[in-house]
Order: sequence, then C-alpha cells, then structure tokens
Amino acid sequence: MEHREHTKCLIVGSGPAGYTAAIYASRANLAPVLYAGLQMGGQLTTTTEVENFPGYPHGVDGNQLMVDLREQAERFGASIRDGEIVKANLGVRPYVVTTERGVEIETDTLIIATGASAKYLGLADEKKYNGQGVSACATCDGFFYRKKTVAVVGGGDTACEEAMYLAGLAKQVYLVVRKPFLRASEVMQKRVRETPNIKILFEHNAVGLFGENGVEGVHLVKRMGESDEERYDLPIDGFFLAIGHQPNSDVFRPWLEVDEVGYIKTVPGTPRTTIEGVFAAGDVADPHYRQAVTAAGSGCQAALEADRYLQRAGLK
Repeated sequence: MEHREHTKCLIVGSGPAGYTAAIYASRANLAPVLYAGLQMGGQLTTTTEVENFPGYPHGVDGNQLMVDLREQAERFGASIRDGEIVKANLGVRPYVVTTERGVEIETDTLIIATGASAKYLGLADEKKYNGQGVSACATCDGFFYRKKTVAVVGGGDTACEEAMYLAGLAKQVYLVVRKPFLRASEVMQKRVRETPNIKILFEHNAVGLFGENGVEGVHLVKRMGESDEERYDLPIDGFFLAIGHQPNSDVFRPWLEVDEVGYIKTVPGTPRTTIEGVFAAGDVADPHYRQAVTAAGSGCQAALEADRYLQRAGLK
C-alpha cells in the first residue's frame, strides 16, 4: 500500500456530473478530490459537436466542453487526478476507496458520478465511424440528420423512443430488429407502426458499416443462419445504437441499492443514496434522461447535499 489520505469530499467520475460537483464543492471550500476514471471527460469526449448544452449558441466540441468544465473546477481548487477507483468500503466512516495504484482515500462524503456506458454491437466499424455517423444518443445527435436517412438498432422501448424522435427530424428511419417481434410496450409499438417514415426491418442483423468520409450505409443480414439468409447493403447517413446502457456502478453495488440493470437508486428528487453522506449524480443514477445538462444539474445537487451533510455532522 502506497499511502492513505483523507478528504472531506471525494468525487468519482469526470463527466458533466463529476466536474459540476467539483465546481460547487470547491466553491463551498470542501477542497474536493476528483478521480477521472478510465475515460477522462466521460461519454461526451466521444461526441464531436454538442449543440444542446446551454451557453454555447453555436455548439461546442464535446472534448472542448469537458476541458472547459475541468478548468472551471480547477480554478476553484479542485484536485483532479487520473486514475480509477477499483474498491470501496462504505461500511466504515470515513468511507474508504482504493485506486488501481493501491492508494487508499478516506472521505467524509462520496459523490459517485461514474456514468453509464452505451452498449454496442461489437463491430469494428462502430469504432471506425464513431463521431462520423455512429451514435448512441438520438437526442444528442439527431439534429445533424435532418431530412436524411438513418437506422436505429434495437427492439425495446429505448429503440422505439429513439426511432420516434428521429422520425421527427429525418426523412426515413429504419428500425433494425434482430428478432421477429418488438420487445417494446404495446403503446410504443403502436406509435412506431403508425409513423409513416419508420420502417421496421424484422429478423435483421447489422454486421458492418461502410463509407468514405463517414457512414454511407450498413451491411445487413436478413434471417441470419437460415436457409433463406439474405445479405444486402442499405444506404444510410446515420447509425444509432439503442440496445441499452450499462451503468458503471459495479464497485459500489455491494453497498448501495440498485435497480435490476444496475442504476443506483436515490431518494426521489435528490442525489441521496441509502447511505448517509454518499450521493449519486449523472447517468449512473439516471435511466431516463442521460443528458449532459441533467447530469450537470444533479452534480450541483450532490455537491450542495454533501456540503449540508458535512455541516450537520460537524465535519466542516
């Protein structure tokens, strides 16, 4: 073990929730320590242009937005570090977490802002065209496909919601469904079926993408493995994954209440978890919205709650 240190407020995660929490905690003189995790800046660093974050009327590059938030947090004194939290003990106070380098940190309050990772099909082309036609967020990137043709992969409620949203922008939406049926609720199924510019491709698998300067089409297989298997290429401009998200909560699951997917449960309307002094902010506790602005808002709430907790406990 290298050493053990103590902090009043530890923030885990460096997306909009983590950085905003760091800004507010710093301004409250909590001298927070933030561990950035595996992906410095979170999911937005995989997005090229962000047009729906307040304060950027002409849009902003996702990486630049995260740099701006980080600089703002550091300006007020936050200690932002590279590294990942691999172990936690929330059964003692102060709470103890351990980094991948073996550093132990005692903290009076803990803000978990580790986010959620979009599930991908595992195609090499998904990485190749990431930010060039491949997206896991229709609300974030749909605007770029106005009057264009897109494909959405998935058959559940999320996929149907994404397809419906995109149908209001795009010329044509293809819903690529692996099974011969939709898993979505009856209401969502009805809406999708009644939307003229959504075409459902049942029993289809996307096996690759192609294009010179971005996505220009998708390689599809109909009834894969069957005697009547059919392979063909479908011209599209955008490829949207809607097969779910995986909250990055594994390290904390032994201690906190989570839902069936792994999203950390909080007291409704607050970032408070089932353990006093431990808060969850951003996508790791949000299965519904998963937007940068809502994540930032919950990061603010978590920092304010941490400050109030420390005051009540006489630790500030």
